Amino acid sequence: MTTQERTHAVVLGAGMGGLLAARVLAGFYDRVTVVERDHLGEAVAHRRGVPQGRHVHALLPRGGEIVDELFPGLLAELVADGGTVLADYSRLHFSPGGHRLSPEMQLPPMHQPSRPFLEAHVRNRLRGLSTVDLRDGYDVTGLTTSAAGDRVTGVRVQRRAPASAEETLDADLVVDALGRSARTPAWLDELGYRRPDEDEVPVHLRYTSRLVRLRPDAVRETLVVIGATPERPHGMALFAYEDDTWLFTVAGYGEDHPRPDYDEMVGFAARSAPPHLIEALRAAEPLSDVATFAFPASRWRRYDKLRRFPEGLLVFGDAICSFNPIYGQGMSVAALEALALRDCLRRGERNLARRFFRAAAEPIGVAWRLSVGSDLTLPQVQAPRPLPVRLVNRYVERVLTAAERDPVVAAQFMRVSAFLDPPSALMRPSILARVAGTGRAVPRLRDATPSPAPAWPGSFQPR
Repeated sequence: MTTQERTHAVVLGAGMGGLLAARVLAGFYDRVTVVERDHLGEAVAHRRGVPQGRHVHALLPRGGEIVDELFPGLLAELVADGGTVLADYSRLHFSPGGHRLSPEMQLPPMHQPSRPFLEAHVRNRLRGLSTVDLRDGYDVTGLTTSAAGDRVTGVRVQRRAPASAEETLDADLVVDALGRSARTPAWLDELGYRRPDEDEVPVHLRYTSRLVRLRPDAVRETLVVIGATPERPHGMALFAYEDDTWLFTVAGYGEDHPRPDYDEMVGFAARSAPPHLIEALRAAEPLSDVATFAFPASRWRRYDKLRRFPEGLLVFGDAICSFNPIYGQGMSVAALEALALRDCLRRGERNLARRFFRAAAEPIGVAWRLSVGSDLTLPQVQAPRPLPVRLVNRYVERVLTAAERDPVVAAQFMRVSAFLDPPSALMRPSILARVAGTGRAVPRLRDATPSPAPAWPGSFQPR
């Protein structure tokens, strides 16, 4: 395909993955159409198609950098419109695996928009591009292909309400960004291609959340995450969001989770959270109903290993890989995939799918190893634990022990978790020396130990 033939690209799905893909494609195609099942207004609102949007989300620092590169000034716009930004990490309480990390770490600012708030701002930016058309309220009914079935030539869609006749959108490229329910595996079956193999780790995680308003100055933190431990397979999170709202979430593995009742949620969180947080939550004003969300398994569809794939089709975001959401990686990995797509398109269309899937597998692989490695520290997660995983987790335990007191180690762990540095950074000689210097006898701090200081010290967890 020549540059002149880059006429029309269609993106299926207007979640964060689809929106980021559309922004990249707008730099290469004359027209980009985004097709979404939900109705998309300009107001900030939850969408039926994003049930996880009612629970805590994090835009990790590297993800934020990429979003701001694709939409210049968007992060400042979020703040101007009331969004929260974490710049002082002493206001962060992060306790992964029972280790409360040093509050003295220095890191780039992290923005904390709610998922609906962020999506609404990104959609509005896309609407400002004359070449992008957001078509909401449409079902995707199938693909159109060449006679030989070796190339996707468009997509069939149908308006939901009022119902209309099926129509075809001709396209030079179709991007499936429909999330975990993506249709590409079934479409490959229909076209005579092999489905991708799937790597899967069952986690059986359940979220329970409520939006609240805390009393003024009830807590000093702006972000709290307390992760699960082998002895306590549940945790909690409290995020300061826009408009002086807070999202309170508890999460548990297996059967260890509360009923969807706010008082029970607070009692559940009291098993791990500091007393001042529990006191603030008991006095909070409820702003929404209690919402629940079940996540059965992390799943990576290995498109990067397929030998044959039809031209004119790509898969993006959660449609490739959906991670345990408790680690906050999804939006940032989608942003990294957007950069990979941009780099691939700059080199032309030849073998585009193969090149993109292999490029996307690099950030996906990093995030997969980080999240799956953490899950495999929990006996409730039933999956093989090869020797390399056990050795890495043993070293990470020592890193986290050192990070309780050493802000340099804490910052390096956070930089890896936030995709600012590669995992190999934790093996640098300077970090190895600091970790070795802590010895093996440093006890694990208890999450709920009251702080001796007037304000509770902070720390952070990736989503």
